[in-house]
Amino acid sequence: MRVRQVVDLSVPVGPHTQVYPGDPVARFTVYSTAARDGFNLLRLELGSQTGTHVDAPYHFRDDAQRIDELDLELFAGPAALVDVRGAGARQRITWDRIAPAAPRLGPGVIALICTGWAAHYGTAAYFDHPFLDAGACRRLLDLGVRTFCVDAISIDETPNSRHPGEGYPVHHLIAAAGGVIGENFRNLELVDFPDPFVSCLPIALERADGAPVRAVAMQLEL
Repeated sequence: MRVRQVVDLSVPVGPHTQVYPGDPVARFTVYSTAARDGFNLLRLELGSQTGTHVDAPYHFRDDAQRIDELDLELFAGPAALVDVRGAGARQRITWDRIAPAAPRLGPGVIALICTGWAAHYGTAAYFDHPFLDAGACRRLLDLGVRTFCVDAISIDETPNSRHPGEGYPVHHLIAAAGGVIGENFRNLELVDFPDPFVSCLPIALERADGAPVRAVAMQLEL
């Protein structure tokens, strides 16, 4: 087996990384330099949900598993692209948009929900992304999907003063099912080959609600 191509699904992490409203902004400071200390080393300050990341069920449930307690099979495996491009700003992604991908979804399959909204990354419009409908989420869970990755800052609507949101229903549904959510993915539209294998393994942060990942999609040749 060999890897024919790799698609990087991750945003860079640094001081300019766009974060969810109210989350910590990433800060990098030089701790050591080769000229002074013989080696280069950075001090990092960032939130557990910075950049491309995954949420553990604990993110929304105190009684649920944390990121370092989850089965790693949730973060690596076959994937199916759910192409919902064309959904507008703050539009609900309902089952009718997802249904064409349903035959390729099931237990152990990572759902890559491609909204195309990563094109707005770094702008105010990024927060006005489409979001997954709770009813559609239930149907995906009924199919056995437990890993949901989206090219937006949240799988639920991101609230603001004009749009208060609904209280994160999709996060709660997936957490209750023991599933995980990946957010701030990008380049999902480039996963245009059959049977992609996706890895979004998190940093093993102890007792954390989530962690950054270097997510990739691979085309494998057996």
